[in-house]
Amino acid sequence: MNAIASFQDILQQGQTTTESALELFDRVDTVDLEFMLGRWRGSGFHTNHQMDGLLEAFNWYGKEFVSADCVHPLLFSDGNSIYKVDPNPTLMSLGFKYPVPQEQNLKPFYTAATKFLKTEQSKARIRMMEYRGKVSAMMIYDYMPINDVFRQVDENTVLGLMDLKNMPQPFFFVLNRD
Repeated sequence: MNAIASFQDILQQGQTTTESALELFDRVDTVDLEFMLGRWRGSGFHTNHQMDGLLEAFNWYGKEFVSADCVHPLLFSDGNSIYKVDPNPTLMSLGFKYPVPQEQNLKPFYTAATKFLKTEQSKARIRMMEYRGKVSAMMIYDYMPINDVFRQVDENTVLGLMDLKNMPQPFFFVLNRD
């Protein structure tokens, strides 16, 4: 089965294992910096990770790559507008350590919370770096030990892998070109 068919199968199933996601990640093509430029809409790629569904609970929209040194790693939506959020290290580390309730009735509270972290400043950069034996575009957060690595599924879709220092299991997500 080719990588794109495997990707589509996993999306239809709604969940896979970390091992299967890593196998797929290793099979799809690398991307360069120019390919990543623009705004991307994000969605989950569930692998039974503690963060599965967390970004969606907060109305995560995606990411925006303006240039190699100007990246907005967290875009959120309130239903009317899309805004950039500062990835606050203290708050994010709490979300990585403790389970966050993901009930629908909490979405308005989470949306209000993200609005307190609005910013217009770039909070990451993107570089070509090696990960799992391949050189591909990697987003590096300015103030957090997080690297997001991107691999191309097709011309408008990338599979992302968040590598967070001291987190044993990578977190996967999908970006679709806006």
